[in-house]
Amino acid sequence: MTTRSGETGHRTAASLRVLLTGGRAPVTLDLARMLHRAGHRVYVAESAVRHLTRSSSAVEQCAVVPSPRHNTRAYLEELERLAQDWQIDLLIPMCEEVFYVAQGADRLRAYCRVLVTTLEQLHALHHKYDFIQLAGSLGLSVPDTRLINSRQEWTEAQTVLGEAGDWVWKPVYSRFAAKVRMPTRLIDDAGAGTEQEGYTSKKKHRQLRNDPPEEGGLSSASPWVAQAFIPGRMLCTYSIAHEGQLVAHATYDSRYRTGSVGASVFFEQVEHEGALAWVRQFVLATGFSGQIGFDFIEGQDGQVYAIECNPRATSGIHLFHPGDDLVRALTEPETLVKEGRMITPARGSKAMLMLPMLGSGLQQIFGKGKFRAWAAAWRGARDVVYMREDMQPLFEQFAVVLTAWRLARSQKFSLTEALTHDIEWNGEQQ
Repeated sequence: MTTRSGETGHRTAASLRVLLTGGRAPVTLDLARMLHRAGHRVYVAESAVRHLTRSSSAVEQCAVVPSPRHNTRAYLEELERLAQDWQIDLLIPMCEEVFYVAQGADRLRAYCRVLVTTLEQLHALHHKYDFIQLAGSLGLSVPDTRLINSRQEWTEAQTVLGEAGDWVWKPVYSRFAAKVRMPTRLIDDAGAGTEQEGYTSKKKHRQLRNDPPEEGGLSSASPWVAQAFIPGRMLCTYSIAHEGQLVAHATYDSRYRTGSVGASVFFEQVEHEGALAWVRQFVLATGFSGQIGFDFIEGQDGQVYAIECNPRATSGIHLFHPGDDLVRALTEPETLVKEGRMITPARGSKAMLMLPMLGSGLQQIFGKGKFRAWAAAWRGARDVVYMREDMQPLFEQFAVVLTAWRLARSQKFSLTEALTHDIEWNGEQQ
């Protein structure tokens, strides 16, 4: 356990003790700073020894806890102990450990408020096919999506769908676009489907699509989906809801990513009534409470189509900097509902993750005019990790990446998988 000196004394009505999980994530660091500025006392529970928030001056204490994925019972028992020892008022899961926290939410609520909905609802939103079916049943726009449970179904789908346009193939349980197989026409900055040089040739693409995932990677317990590819602009959202009412919302452009279709590394707020209306209708119909994000494609007809849901914090949280109003949406959502208020970012807010944004810049060097646009985006955005009054996380991120790289190398999986291997949830029931 890491302890730092902090403000002592009894909490006031306006000051809460808040426990955040998922301290490795930039969104957790950003929220910890927001909470600290708003006068709250911040604590972190994280299963990784090296993580961004462990050295932040915004955090009073950090505890290393068991892996939620590999030792769920011990993880939940430790959260209970910390909630009691630290006299926590509010527990906010930030990453995919939200699914494990949901399993122990009833017991945890004996000690504090827990910002999480039921595991059943979380699963329906996390499962890429079930989410599409749910949204479609509510009359909301989604792409045609097919469930694939076996290698035989994969082969049959290739034959049937191969003549019906372009399709995207992905596991129903995945994150950060891991293992996604895209068609050659990708979504470009201008919002039109194009063939991006350097991504994949048509011949290679055809071979990838026709080969099913390796043995063990496709089954009824771990199915895939085939989703109709819609040319257009990628948009993402981040929202906080309370009993079906939106109390905070951001829509943001997903222009620069890790690789061609990976996680976003640059975030720019956009006004988009279509995306907002879609989210508002979904949240109201499902009665959702908590943090939730959606990935959309805005088609060339201007219609938005939801392709995935992330029932947890997403990078849109970075747009609320400095964010004291966002804190209210988390700590007193009932008040905002009564006031009829919804917190939104300042117009034109921009943020980036500096290290991966640099990597994205390398991809733009040989694109005509693209590097100039990337440089302009770089100059206009704040780095999420850097803060003059809280410098340690800036240096800590190098240790985090190095630790993940070593794990990825030893276990022979990707860097992204190394960053989430001990917290990800793939439908397991405890």
